[in-house]
Amino acid sequence: MISIKNVTVKGLPLLEIVSEKHFSEKLPTVFFYHGWTSSKESSMVNGYELAKQGFRALLPESYLHGERKISASSPGNMEFWDVVLHNLSEITILKDYYVEKGLTDPEKIGVAGLSMGGITTNAMLTQFPWIKAASVLMGTPSPIAFSKWLLNAPWAEGLEIQLTEQKVNDAMEPLKTISLDLQPEKINGRPIYVWHGTNDELVPYSLTKKFIQAVQGKSYAQNIQFETTIGGIHKVPYAISVEMAEFFKKNL
Repeated sequence: MISIKNVTVKGLPLLEIVSEKHFSEKLPTVFFYHGWTSSKESSMVNGYELAKQGFRALLPESYLHGERKISASSPGNMEFWDVVLHNLSEITILKDYYVEKGLTDPEKIGVAGLSMGGITTNAMLTQFPWIKAASVLMGTPSPIAFSKWLLNAPWAEGLEIQLTEQKVNDAMEPLKTISLDLQPEKINGRPIYVWHGTNDELVPYSLTKKFIQAVQGKSYAQNIQFETTIGGIHKVPYAISVEMAEFFKKNL
């Protein structure tokens, strides 16, 4: 039996998905982050597949999303990066809580996510050496190039994000510190599962492919598994969620 519980840790809501039989044990743990304008519940299939493989899956609710939404309107403009940065600042709070409670093995922590959650995962790899493995589903390791792409791209479920060149330039400096493409050596040999569809209309496949090509053959990137779905759009197939969970089983 798989248990799904709503949990709040120091004001931060999340879903905890884990085998009921091992609920109180110290387990390898994977944080899974949802996408833009979505919610933690939207990622339950990924949490369920992780739990089936023996993990404690933790699905945080991102800032301004789901039950943390402040108003009826969707977040927009450069608030996208505010959400990502909140994810980065909050994961340590969640990680420390579960480690201190004896529910998470601090030597076996992974991070994963789709879309904005995948972008979050790439950013976290630049900040947290305690992450032992990761999975990026239709994310990008290139925040600055992605922000520039957004200038002329319809995004956020069909909404037109109104960005100006000045807004993008103003956002550049803090984005540099979380840009995996600018500091790829921080991968440091960690296993990473990357999936992206070639026809993704919301997060460019080209940025992912360019990054993978740039790090190919580097010693620090030898454990990257890059999977592509030809013609794949901005939607994670169920089979990829299963493959992602199996990847963590093998590497974490």
